[in-house]
Amino acid sequence: MSMRMGIARSGLAAMVFWVGATHLACAADDPQLVAIQQVIGGQFRLTHATADNADIVTPGSIVVLHKDGLQMCSVEAKIPLTNTYKNGSLSAAKFAWGLALGMVQSNVSSSSIPMRTFVDGEKFWITSIAVKKYGVVLQVLSDPYADTRYYAQIEFPFDKKVAPSEDVVLKTIAEVVTADTTDDTAQSPSAPPSQVDAPAVPLPAIVPPPPPADAPPAAPKTIALGQTKDQVVAILGQPQKVADLGAKEIDYYPDMKVVLVHGKVTDIQ
Repeated sequence: MSMRMGIARSGLAAMVFWVGATHLACAADDPQLVAIQQVIGGQFRLTHATADNADIVTPGSIVVLHKDGLQMCSVEAKIPLTNTYKNGSLSAAKFAWGLALGMVQSNVSSSSIPMRTFVDGEKFWITSIAVKKYGVVLQVLSDPYADTRYYAQIEFPFDKKVAPSEDVVLKTIAEVVTADTTDDTAQSPSAPPSQVDAPAVPLPAIVPPPPPADAPPAAPKTIALGQTKDQVVAILGQPQKVADLGAKEIDYYPDMKVVLVHGKVTDIQ
């Protein structure tokens, strides 16, 4: 009976913690916890989700899982399932979660809530970071899988309940999740990185081609004494007017007059 009561108290504690840890929070009266909170907040930008966690309002850092066995429950559960990281592995407190869930959703059985186990390399979002005296708790939210979105808490307990240095905390968290440096574009974890357009480079001015050289003047058409009528026509074309004087013929052109006797040129005027 005492063991069962202890588990019930753990489940109730998990529920109480969840109610107060839906955003970035820490024990403000402890400078070391505040320092840890600031350092973790510098590593991850929080994602803001709708009140029912069904959709993303403002995306933050995409994180990559580095351990197998992270168990998440559907967001239809009012309390996220808590996974504790200790001795290099993750373990889910399903029994305590089921008890706490029954206190909040008495008409829902934990066995009816869809579950999914996430493995090394999968990606999701962080919606809250809480630094408590006993450890750090990250709340994570996945993209939809077959129309179901999942969420959970990852708890990193402090040894001996004493807050370690910020470097130690970051190193421990990095064993489980890190920000995705290959795609820090505030898109879906499965979306390709956006491409930033490079600044336009001005094109060099196009120099117009030089005007074509003037064509050389056509050689003047010339005829010679003794040429035949046919040769004259071949050079000058048909005359504008012909004076037929029997053996003598005078052919008139625009700028000259050709005299032919017996069919041969005898004079050019």
